Amino acid sequence: MEKHHYNVDINWRSDRKGMMCSPELAEGDAHSANCIEVATPPEFPKGMPNIWTPEHLFTAAVSSCLMTTFLAIAENSKLNFSGFSCKSKGIMEKVEGKYLMIEVILEPTVTIKDEKDRERAERIIEKSEAACLISNSIKSKITMDITIKIET
Repeated sequence: MEKHHYNVDINWRSDRKGMMCSPELAEGDAHSANCIEVATPPEFPKGMPNIWTPEHLFTAAVSSCLMTTFLAIAENSKLNFSGFSCKSKGIMEKVEGKYLMIEVILEPTVTIKDEKDRERAERIIEKSEAACLISNSIKSKITMDITIKIET
């Protein structure tokens, strides 16, 4: 497979916040519609509440990679499912004088149509985490607490 490139441009706006955009996601003149305001988290000096932070984006990258990998593997495996959701929590800690995202806890829930698919759905979500390119690219511990529901 050839190399792929993903471009992100960020511009400081004011205080401790900026606007993050990707030229690949621009639609004509509506470029700003695909931008995300980002800021220092409120736990840090001059941090700002209620705005996406690098720590949220890091956690979201792991969680969304799990979902997209699951969707591909589930489709290839012909898993009959009707829902996927995932709560995630990134844990930051100071280690040897540096702040690190030490762990990402993923709580995926897969809704299946038939009890007979429970074990297969669980294996597919575990395989998805193992194959997730974001999880494989970071040194943070990844923990999963999987829930399989039966559609009612």
